[in-house]
Amino acid sequence: MIKRLSVLLFALALVAAACGDDSGDSATTTTTGDGQATTTTADGATPTTTGGDTGQGGGTLAAVKARGVLNCGVSTGAVAFTEIQPDGSATGIDADYCRALAAAVLGDSEAVVFFPTTAAERFDVLKAGQVDVLFRNTTWTASRDTDVGLDFGPTTYYDGQGLMGPSNRFSSDSGPADVDGAILCTNAGTTTEKNIREWASLGGASISLETVENFSEAMDAFIAGRCDLVTTDASGLVGEKISRELSGEIEVDEWVVFPTSPISKEPLGPAYRQNDSEWGDVVNWTVYSTFIAFEKGMNSTNVDELRAAAGTDDGDPEIARMFGDASPEIMAALGLDADAFYNVISQVGSYDEIFDRNLNPVGLFREGGLNDLWTEGGLIYAPPFR
Repeated sequence: MIKRLSVLLFALALVAAACGDDSGDSATTTTTGDGQATTTTADGATPTTTGGDTGQGGGTLAAVKARGVLNCGVSTGAVAFTEIQPDGSATGIDADYCRALAAAVLGDSEAVVFFPTTAAERFDVLKAGQVDVLFRNTTWTASRDTDVGLDFGPTTYYDGQGLMGPSNRFSSDSGPADVDGAILCTNAGTTTEKNIREWASLGGASISLETVENFSEAMDAFIAGRCDLVTTDASGLVGEKISRELSGEIEVDEWVVFPTSPISKEPLGPAYRQNDSEWGDVVNWTVYSTFIAFEKGMNSTNVDELRAAAGTDDGDPEIARMFGDASPEIMAALGLDADAFYNVISQVGSYDEIFDRNLNPVGLFREGGLNDLWTEGGLIYAPPFR
């Protein structure tokens, strides 16, 4: 098993170039023309990591187990969702779900190779087998679920598209009439482009849309004054605004995110290749395990206590089943070790723990919103584990 592995691989076209290792040992990583990344360590060893299996010859689950590491497609940079660190590691809610899946399949939440991908290339990278799964603030739509050739797992963040501009020109009540004639920037290859054009057209506004490869470039253009507004998922806009306010780059409320009600529905969650239901089950139930833990008030700090209590007469039988302490045939049918979901909760955490750790610092909260439990008026809901 690979310990403390977190390598930054930059995806260019369909070929990955690798860079960095946070294991603490000196290492050099190179990539050949066929997409194979080779790392030479200080002792001269040269373990290799290849791209993901396409689902043939045993499926993705077997490929990941044989490889000993999860290849996870993430964003090139989205505040609080995926933020690539200088040492090649990644933080954010999407990065944590990569770790959760690695914990479930391999028993080690750090057995992950992060593949940062642009919005335009992410689906090709996944379909080509270069990554095993996307946790990359990706919206589930009908066309992506059919002709693009993907399947989608449970939504990990219910979002909606918004716009952001200077507060001396726009307000939270601004609408299509207020953006008439404006230049808007966003990144290409997303639902954002179609949504904003439809919203403006229905509102009788004429806009100019400038697209770039990465949203960071859209932000650069906005800050430089080449765009009047930027548009993407509202969570991303709030993250950009709050993080720059906290750093002192802009004044508090110098920018405003609008309108109050999002202009679209953006259910964000994992995506994986079609026709690999075994792998799909593993991805889905890994996410659901974090939802169930949330329902039970369980997290990484009390998981051992609640697991022990589940084995008593007064304990929670669903916790016992989810951790393989009862009805072990369920975990066997999933192709996972009995303690797979215990590893998820103990090493990474419950849904609320993952959410709060990553999103609360940038002003995004669960309470009273769509990303709260179904019992609290939200949409976070897991099927029963039985």
